[in-house]
Amino acid sequence: MASDYSATPITMDNINPKVLKCEYAVRGEIVSIAQTLQQNLKDNPGSHPFDEILYCNIGNPQSLAQQPVTFFREVLALCDHPSILDKSETQGLFSADAIERAFQILEQIPGRATGAYSHSQGIKGLRDTIASGMEARDGFPADPNDLFLTDGASPAVHMMMQLLIRSENDGILCPIPQYPLYSASIALHGGTLVPYYLDEQTGWGLEISELEHQLKTAKSKGIDVRALVVINPGNPTGQVLGEANQREIVEFCKKEGLVLLADEVYQENVYVPDKKFHSFKKISRSMGYGETDISLVSFQSVSKGFYGECGKRGGYMEVTGFSPAVREQIYKLASVNLCSNISGQILASLIMSPPKVGDESYESFSAEKEAILSSLARRAKTLEEALNSLEGVTCNRAEGAMYLFPCINLPDKAIKAAEEAKTAPDTFYAKHLLNATGIVVVPGSGFRQVPGTWHFRCTILPQEEKIPAIVSRLTEFHKKFMNEFRG
Repeated sequence: MASDYSATPITMDNINPKVLKCEYAVRGEIVSIAQTLQQNLKDNPGSHPFDEILYCNIGNPQSLAQQPVTFFREVLALCDHPSILDKSETQGLFSADAIERAFQILEQIPGRATGAYSHSQGIKGLRDTIASGMEARDGFPADPNDLFLTDGASPAVHMMMQLLIRSENDGILCPIPQYPLYSASIALHGGTLVPYYLDEQTGWGLEISELEHQLKTAKSKGIDVRALVVINPGNPTGQVLGEANQREIVEFCKKEGLVLLADEVYQENVYVPDKKFHSFKKISRSMGYGETDISLVSFQSVSKGFYGECGKRGGYMEVTGFSPAVREQIYKLASVNLCSNISGQILASLIMSPPKVGDESYESFSAEKEAILSSLARRAKTLEEALNSLEGVTCNRAEGAMYLFPCINLPDKAIKAAEEAKTAPDTFYAKHLLNATGIVVVPGSGFRQVPGTWHFRCTILPQEEKIPAIVSRLTEFHKKFMNEFRG
């Protein structure tokens, strides 16, 4: 018998309507069904036509058996338990450069304790290290005072939305399809998402004419567009922007007076030889724009790349082109949360300053990195080819990031069945796929898409040896699904 909560002070009728408006499909309905099925399999083996759930819904590498990078974990272990640094046996258990790095980091931490609070922007010495890594990457100076270390990139995005959004009349230009963090955070902070559509026919290209059109349309509705979000490499779409396109985007933001919010968390994940990651900081500085010419916020995270340290919640944002007075307000927002966790801060410094040639860990570190990234590239190619072999499915190549976003041309009968089930057609497809195969994907409607088109996002993260099983299960299911709903 259901409990009666009608007399409780908080109900669905009086909670914050911004929370009701917020959606996050990556951990939504399909995943809840998958977790129930997983428990069913545990309690009743053989109760379903598959023996395990294959999670292809979220960029969470270590949950799918990717091993953490040895050097990073050695340094973290030593920093968390510094008393072992002074023991002779430690020399044989840990690499010399990990021990040296741990000593260096502990000297920068208040009380040499990872359980202590730090400066609200993050430990100064770690910010120095990150700034040096950014300068080495871009060829242009980076100021550690421009860096705010955060618990992953998500809190940094929320912080900027808090800063920019004053009311529903404030708009943020976001790519469609988009990572639902953006639509969710805009909704929570009471703003308006202004969509610009990526061109699927040109490999998810970003056209300036589309930005201009959507900006003009928003202004005609009384929306004050304040910023442009660009995700590069793309999530969920997997494209990598070319330099010429990036320069156009910088010029557009300069001309229109927009803050450029550059989501660059997949910068290590580029799989094709004809594309290379370039930060928007590098692009804008190479165009001659200085600190006061363009407002730019770039986001980085330890969750992605080849490291996949999602649970450590480390990341940072670089904030440039804001006045000292506004910077003080950003610092105030950071101070409300006191500081980000120290382990995440340490990892953020390590990913921007990994072992170098001559260090004891360099060869093993390089081998681990190459093994992970080359395997991801192979998985991406295998899944891309498999998806394109399916009837009515087209899939652009995965140039970067961790995802494929295929388009499904569903039969009219399937669309009608979805309508009768009061669900989106791509959600209808994803539910059928899960129940038949145990494969978990995220419906494209969770990321938004061109009206009348249907997609799903599939990660490339399951272990390489499980990719053939995913391909065979998906292929068999799709044939049966299309045969069932074709007539």
